[in-house]
Amino acid sequence: MASRAIPLAAVPTFGPKSARRLLVFGGLALVAAGMLFGDIFAVFVLHQNARLQGEALIAATRAVAARNPTAVQDIFEHLGGTLEDRGTKVDAHVHMIDAGYLALLLALLQPFVALSTSRKKFLATLFIAGGLLLPIGIFLIHYVGVAYSPFPVIGWGSIVADSAGALLIIALLGEAWGLWNYACGRGSAAETNFPQEDSWSRRSLLSGGTVLVLLGFLHGAWYAAADLYRQEAQEATILHAMVDDAAAKNLPGAANEVMNLDNLSGEKAVNIAAHSHIIEFGVLAILLSFIQPYVFLSEDWKRRWVKLLLAGSLILPLFVLLELKFGLVAGGIADLGGLMVIIALIAMLVGVLRYSGSMDASLGDGR
Repeated sequence: MASRAIPLAAVPTFGPKSARRLLVFGGLALVAAGMLFGDIFAVFVLHQNARLQGEALIAATRAVAARNPTAVQDIFEHLGGTLEDRGTKVDAHVHMIDAGYLALLLALLQPFVALSTSRKKFLATLFIAGGLLLPIGIFLIHYVGVAYSPFPVIGWGSIVADSAGALLIIALLGEAWGLWNYACGRGSAAETNFPQEDSWSRRSLLSGGTVLVLLGFLHGAWYAAADLYRQEAQEATILHAMVDDAAAKNLPGAANEVMNLDNLSGEKAVNIAAHSHIIEFGVLAILLSFIQPYVFLSEDWKRRWVKLLLAGSLILPLFVLLELKFGLVAGGIADLGGLMVIIALIAMLVGVLRYSGSMDASLGDGR
């Protein structure tokens, strides 16, 4: 099979307006912003929100005992608002980070997207705009509601989120079309791939990310086999007991079941969060390993930020697991681990901004 010849004009540039640079910079910024929002949410909203849920359930059991269906309905409507408040913030946090991951992945795929330079830039800009607007729209759903909306059940927050999702879909379809052109041998000449380097920082990110993903899978498999199904059955048992105690006007018993439900929910939450976070950090480390040639920092500083990122990637999920045993102390250390990852990401973001094009120049000279 004849190989594709890549002319000198196809040598990639990592200039301020190139699609690859937009995707790398935008991806890092989205991941860092999403993690920062998640840290703030965990400190100022998450624990307080869990307390409000427990209080609402206790109030509901009292209303059931008092045979007051109107109060029960009002309490559960309030509880629904509390859950929506928590859910929209979690979704905004997750969607922003995931959009950043996708942007980094698309940056890696640019050599195989056979489209013109201008179209690549347009698709990259479209994707970053959608990745930013989507979590903003999700965040506003709880606060804006359906006020002044042209639709009876869809608010402006949902409209912004859905429109941003459409932008992401259009951008991804455009990228897919470019990949199809490349596979069929059509379109403009492909760019060269990301330059290969055998630095300590790149090897550490690649190997460390792989280990993190493996640890996440092992923990998830262990948790599913040992605890998940037992906890699901236990949750149903607790809910039945709580309703029965409330109907029998056994308020102390119902309050005790609410406490049991809170403890069980907390146990499930920390295991799921630890499982997902360690895998996400592993994927992030692997993606970051490929962009190290464009992080314009000295190798010593790269090593410092890589060590900080990998250390934070272990500290956060480990101490999330320990929250049930050590309480807010473990939660604070977990948040510190997240902050370590954020600082490392911002440092790499600065390195990308400082990139002057020396790597592209060396590629153009054939070195």
